[in-house]
Amino acid sequence: MTILTTPRLRLEPMTDAHLDGLFEMNRDPEVMRYITGKPDTLADTQAMIDRVKKRWGDWGFSWWTFFEVETGEIVGAGCIQHLRGETTNPHEIGWRLRRDRWSQGYGSEAARRMAAFAFDTLAAPEIVAVCEPDNDGSVHVMKKLGMSYRETQRWHETDIAVYGMTVDEWRRSPSAAKAAEEMSKAPRGV
Repeated sequence: MTILTTPRLRLEPMTDAHLDGLFEMNRDPEVMRYITGKPDTLADTQAMIDRVKKRWGDWGFSWWTFFEVETGEIVGAGCIQHLRGETTNPHEIGWRLRRDRWSQGYGSEAARRMAAFAFDTLAAPEIVAVCEPDNDGSVHVMKKLGMSYRETQRWHETDIAVYGMTVDEWRRSPSAAKAAEEMSKAPRGV
């Protein structure tokens, strides 16, 4: 399983050992507002970890837990996965952060590293991201990454905005160059 690093983050494949830190994040109603609409129970977070471990086994990629290098604390989670869990769908990129780490650039930093993994390691022809249209924080990260709005779809009685970018758009984006720079500066073996 692949560990990714950035100057401030270590992205480790999600495991049972991360349960307490992930639950602390996922039980915050504001963190979960646009994900499930309600705070997680401990059982909800464990079920997520169980799904993720299976996907790592089946696909060789899925959700990472974000550890802050400076503190060693769990500060977020993010993924490259098949949209809606269907291998015929494009690769989806996603993230969530602890509320006390919002607006500090962690989402963009992690997204750049995960996008580089999707395009460079998995040879994904494109990636997509989805969110509720009024989720300004996620839309900001998507646009900063270089993604553009594609369409609005109806999922489970909710409008969902779909953003995307192709590998060619990625290669031309400032985010690709920034990801390469960050990877060269990322600590090794942390």
